[in-house]
Amino acid sequence: MDIHQADFVGSYPKPGLCPTDRRAEFAFIGRSNVGKSSLINMLCGRKSLAHVSNKPGKTQLLNYYLINEEWYLVDLPGYGYAKRSKKERRGFGKMINGYFLERSEMYCAFVLVDSNIPPQDIDVEFINWLGEHGIPFVLVYTKTDRLNQRTLDENLDKIRNKLLEYWTHLPQEFITSSRTGEGRDEVLTFIENTKQAI
Repeated sequence: MDIHQADFVGSYPKPGLCPTDRRAEFAFIGRSNVGKSSLINMLCGRKSLAHVSNKPGKTQLLNYYLINEEWYLVDLPGYGYAKRSKKERRGFGKMINGYFLERSEMYCAFVLVDSNIPPQDIDVEFINWLGEHGIPFVLVYTKTDRLNQRTLDENLDKIRNKLLEYWTHLPQEFITSSRTGEGRDEVLTFIENTKQAI
């Protein structure tokens, strides 16, 4: 897939206010500071489509981007940002859960996982929640250019093994780097094939 148009449509505080034109939606979500905005910009071939901040937790709404006038890329708030108040975290949790449970237009969630650190309980819990509710998702390992191949492979195996404590098999996964562009073609091809199968 060649992305020739990517337009910000709007930010919405709850699923019921999101676009109603029934276009397919592909949601991107991950722990705060996982590199989500950088990945979105890399996929869309834009430097500043999604705002990249040095401070995690900046995404607070459901951000919609219309791609090629065909489908929506939805940027969801990051989960697990400890500096938010409990009330704010509950609000984000309600928004995220509501999005996945209410939006029939959502065809796949891209769950971003930082390849540089050990398995995080909050990632495992969220992935298990998606599974329990039958929500289709794939795994996207981010920041893979920061490690040598051996260390990267070891880290990914640790994450996979942790998930396999709960799953009999894992969903499709993508190895990505926002800096080098690795994984871009694979992710976009997956989205194109998924759209065509709808």
